[in-house]
Amino acid sequence: MDRTTATYGTADDTPPTRRDLAARYALLPLRLFLGITFVYAGIDKLTDSTFLAATGPGSLGELMNAVRGTAAVPGLVDLALNDPVAFGYAIALGELAVGLGTLAGLLARVAALGGALISLSLWLTVSWQTEPYYYGNDLVYLMAWLPLVLAGASYWSLDALLRARRRRTA
Repeated sequence: MDRTTATYGTADDTPPTRRDLAARYALLPLRLFLGITFVYAGIDKLTDSTFLAATGPGSLGELMNAVRGTAAVPGLVDLALNDPVAFGYAIALGELAVGLGTLAGLLARVAALGGALISLSLWLTVSWQTEPYYYGNDLVYLMAWLPLVLAGASYWSLDALLRARRRRTA
């Protein structure tokens, strides 16, 4: 790739149009929203002793018991019920890792896949019974992660920085 292409993205040395720039950065708002949301969700869970309890009002254990009969995949609920506290920490730390990876753009596709899997598991368990289905937010989060799984974090990311560094040394 020559300097012109690297600078403007076109071979004829014309600056990018607004449409070009919009297309280039189209996923950035989604990446920021999902990253911030998942960091917040992870921190919120880690700092909520009520949520990270096996029993009691507002606990993950109580929530899992409440959705057991309506979950699409009750086996996932049973897995959580084996040790609700450990499962709560796993979900919280997973959300935090996914959010930080997404914000930094480090292993962005892997982070997005993690976010998609967390959202899928929550949809199949906690929000499966929501009717109509579009009222449940976990399915929307799952769909929001998919463009980032496919595209990664091309701009303003550690992945892009590492790619450019590898190109320079190659």
